Amino acid sequence: MRPVMVWLRGLTLFVAGVVVGTLMMQRTAAQENDKAGLRLNHVGIAVSDFQGSLDFYTKVMGFKVAYAMPSPDGKPTTTFLQINKDTFIEMAPATANLPAGLTHIGLMADDAKAAIARLREGGATGSKLSNIEDPNGIRLEIVERPAGSMMRKAIESWK
Repeated sequence: MRPVMVWLRGLTLFVAGVVVGTLMMQRTAAQENDKAGLRLNHVGIAVSDFQGSLDFYTKVMGFKVAYAMPSPDGKPTTTFLQINKDTFIEMAPATANLPAGLTHIGLMADDAKAAIARLREGGATGSKLSNIEDPNGIRLEIVERPAGSMMRKAIESWK
């Protein structure tokens, strides 16, 4: 992919994240977080040119690298770029299983359990997930697959 196309793709992803974030911030600001209790924390993106994207977001956009997940083999890995005090871009290299583009939106909740309960009451489905680190810095993902989640449905349909 030509450098101009990579740059334009990165810019498009950034603008999409800003639009989503703005819409979410307006909604929660209007509610003063009383009802939602959620706010934008980060936008996850996968990029085909990791170093080029890192240079774009740090040198052109002026964001700083907040932290990166270490990779034992020295290859690029998930890196968090800080936009402001509490808003980030989570950037990871694109792979065969993770194509370039927007991967997810990270929301922060003051009370995750209450926010999840409220969202489920409103019809949201999915898994409960939490990340912790062991004493070696290895990320452990704790997942609960509640009834109705796609993963639970797949598990229950296994023959």
